[in-house]
Amino acid sequence: MPNQNILLGTLPLQEAKESSEIENIITTQDDLYQSNFATQQFSSAAAKEVHHYAQAMELGFNAVRSSRLITLNTIKAVQAKLEGNNAGFRKQKGTGLINQITKKVVYMPPQHPDLIENYMSDLEKFINDSAQVDYDPLVKMALIHHQFESIHPFYDGNGRTGRIINILYLIQQDLLETPILYLSRYINRNKAEYYRLLQEVRDSQSWGKWIIFMLKGIEETAKQTIILIKKIKQLIQKHKQKIRSESSGIYSHELINNLYKHPYTKIDFVAQDCQIHRNTAAKRLDKLVQLGILEKVKIGKENFYINVELYQLLIEE
Repeated sequence: MPNQNILLGTLPLQEAKESSEIENIITTQDDLYQSNFATQQFSSAAAKEVHHYAQAMELGFNAVRSSRLITLNTIKAVQAKLEGNNAGFRKQKGTGLINQITKKVVYMPPQHPDLIENYMSDLEKFINDSAQVDYDPLVKMALIHHQFESIHPFYDGNGRTGRIINILYLIQQDLLETPILYLSRYINRNKAEYYRLLQEVRDSQSWGKWIIFMLKGIEETAKQTIILIKKIKQLIQKHKQKIRSESSGIYSHELINNLYKHPYTKIDFVAQDCQIHRNTAAKRLDKLVQLGILEKVKIGKENFYINVELYQLLIEE
């Protein structure tokens, strides 16, 4: 991609949507892209949760890119952004994992606060000290994820925090440049197997199947993400050529970037990104509608301009 930053407004939201859905926080694609974290305008409570997830991912990404470490402070900050509180690690006993069908406790994570702190300190060392074990980073990511989920250090948000750590670890290990892998989609599609294998390791130390499950997930989602990015790149070129050939006066890199950062864009977004007056932004958007690049819809009192072809790519299964 000529500018990978344009992917950061879309693909991390898809990862956030899938990861949140695993925890039964379900939103529609329309609600997701009509919402805006910067202005605190959300189409639904679930969309707000998903946007908080994306912000937590961005916070962690910036921290890892800056320090090259995944520290306990970063993990706590990610969870705090997700949950909107600073409760930190569990200090009260009683947290257990319950089978939602039988309502029986299937696993009791460490209960004593000191034990949680000790286990998390050990995990922090394991994550950041490559000299401890000579494992392939993808295998190590599977081990880290299981250990974090089994320590279950927070009152809430453990699953989503753990899945953010997956992506942050791949970034730390230079296997990803930006947080755009859809790993949670694979987990969401195979949720029953995911939870079964998590528990199987706890019950019988059967690590092989768990590691293979996670490796398969990375392989599948990496292939899917590569295909998606290639399609987005082709679509960008198509739209660039159309604008240049049929309405060159409105073309700018900033405008193209806006259309791909915001599948549902607005006059205000274009005016801000292109540093132009609202009236000029409105005229440019209406011209893009005439060209068939955007579709204009009114939702409530606001006009949205939808990059329909991009939107279709993002929601493809």
